[in-house]
Amino acid sequence: MYGTLKRGHCRDYALKGQQFITEAETLPEFRMFNLGTYPGLVRDAECGVSIQGEVWSVSHECLEQIDDIEGTDEGLYERIGIDLLDSDLNVQTYLCLTSVDGCPDCGTAWTGD
Repeated sequence: MYGTLKRGHCRDYALKGQQFITEAETLPEFRMFNLGTYPGLVRDAECGVSIQGEVWSVSHECLEQIDDIEGTDEGLYERIGIDLLDSDLNVQTYLCLTSVDGCPDCGTAWTGD
């Protein structure tokens, strides 16, 4: 999780009862943009940075709920497997599928809702 689902943010309720594993960083292959009240992660092989986030172990039911929150059926986000810095954990995240043109860059961490 790299945005509004992180602990202390507006959608952390979706992770209630799930297991927090650790804080982590992606390989430097991404950029994160402010899309208003939430961030969007995109791949950027040339100018990518390591994005800070959280790793959670979630149930199948929770994952379906998060897919709904992230709009995977509407084509807003796609859940993909990624690699982390200094970890061999098998993790997934949500990649933004909408345009981020003109959106401010968030740097390495989402801090606002």
